[in-house]
Parts: sequence; C-alpha cells; structure tokens
Amino acid sequence: MSFLEQYEAIIRLTVFAGIFLIMALLEIAMPRKQRVLAKTIRWFTNISLVIVNTLTLRLIMPILAVGMADYAAARGWGILVFVDLPLWIEIIIAFLLLDMLIYAQHIAFHKIPILWRFHKVHHADRDLDVTSGARFHPIEAVFSMAYKLLCIVLIGPAAFAVFLFEVVLNGASMFNHANVRLPLGFDRLLRLFIVTPDMHRVHHSVIERETNSNYSFFLTIWDRIFGTYIAQPEKGHDAMTIGLSEYQDSKPANLIWSLIVPFARNRSTKTKTGDNSIEERRPVFKSD
Repeated sequence: MSFLEQYEAIIRLTVFAGIFLIMALLEIAMPRKQRVLAKTIRWFTNISLVIVNTLTLRLIMPILAVGMADYAAARGWGILVFVDLPLWIEIIIAFLLLDMLIYAQHIAFHKIPILWRFHKVHHADRDLDVTSGARFHPIEAVFSMAYKLLCIVLIGPAAFAVFLFEVVLNGASMFNHANVRLPLGFDRLLRLFIVTPDMHRVHHSVIERETNSNYSFFLTIWDRIFGTYIAQPEKGHDAMTIGLSEYQDSKPANLIWSLIVPFARNRSTKTKTGDNSIEERRPVFKSD
C-alpha cells in the first residue's frame, strides 16, 4: 500500500477540519453580511448533507477519484500517458485541465434542467458561509463524482495530481463560500488568480444574470476567458439577496426539504411588477 493510499483519508480530513475552523473563526471576527436565518439549523442541515453525501458515495461508487487515477495509470488510459513529461509539469497540466472541466461541469448544472433540479439545493441556501461550500444534494454528489472519474480516465493524471486537486478544491470551496470581509485591495489582487468570497458571492445572487456568472471554483481564469465574469453584484454585497427568489423563506434550512425538493413538480405563475413580467416558481409535490 502506497503512502497516499494509506494516509489519504487522514490528510484530507485534517485539511478539511483545519480550513473549516479557520474560516469559521474569521466569519466571527470579520463577517461580510448579516445572516437572515438562524445559524444552528442551517449548520445542522448543511453538515448533515456532507455526512449523507459521504456515505452515499462510499455505498454507490465502487471507486473514487484517487483510486481511479491509479486504476487508469495501470491500464495506460488518458492523454497524458502518451507524452513524456517531468512529473511536476504533468501535475500542473492535470490540475489546470481538471479545474477547467469542473468549471464546465458547473455551467452544465445550471443550464441542463435535470441537473439544475439538484444543484438548486446548493443555491437555495439563503446565507452564505463556510458550510455552504459543502451543501450539495447527494444525487448531485454522485453525478459530480461520475463526471470526475470520466475526466480522470480521459486525462490520465498522476494519482498525486488528483489528490492535490481534490484537497485544493475542497479547501477552496470552503474559502470562497465563507462570510468573510477581506480588505478590498487584497481581494482585487487575489481574484486575479483565485476565486475570493466576494467574487463567488455574486454567483449566489437571486438576480439571474449574476447567478449565471462566476462559475469558477478555484482559478478565476476560466470566467475571464469565457466571458462569465462579473466583478461585483448590482446591489452591492450588503444589500444583495442571496439564494433563489422562489425560496425566500425558512424551508432551505430544513434537511428533509433539501433532500426532497428536486423531486417536486414546478408550477409557474406570472406576476407583474411595473412593466416587467416576472416568472415565479414554487415546488408542487405530488400530494398537492
């Protein structure tokens, strides 16, 4: 058994716990926005989803990302197998490719209706903090892992590159969802390279144009290259509304609601606000 196989879970858990604690403390010391829902019930739901997702992946998926990298390497799968590169260059290339493909996956979860049904559980969170970075429906977690495994087979990255990417991606998700007020100058400098909390918060706006922007998870280059970058929310960070317009109540903080809402039928109604027609959707369950 290799060092990575033996200690992967311990390293990942340690990094996760460390970053989670740091960001949670920073949220207390320098919060960016005032909460609209009670922290206790939201944290219970979001952390419960982490546990459910972890168990679901272990039960359903026969192999996970790092294991697939080893499996693919043993069989000579992937484009990187056909080029002879130093390991450090291969790791950089694999990391960049994986980050770009996760960006593409994120867009797909917004644009494809069946995928959006599950991804909207993430967006329904009415507050944004360190726990939001892990708030995903278990079926989305399965879809995401299956997609990641396919990407690994196609790329053929070294197992260490996949391990590094997984650790960075998880840490970045907690960081860029955190309710932390960074100094504006530092934020402007940092977002030249990586996604900051202010940058990603725009993506969680109820305004559709802003929701469909800033898809990057770690490196900001993809939003800039593909024209999906928005620097700041239209109403400013203090006044912007987070979540989805049809779920501006306490339901998203409920665990059972978060698990079953993707299976609800959507019923659309039209209302008028001034001269603008606004489509509102609310879930309708089969028992209605």
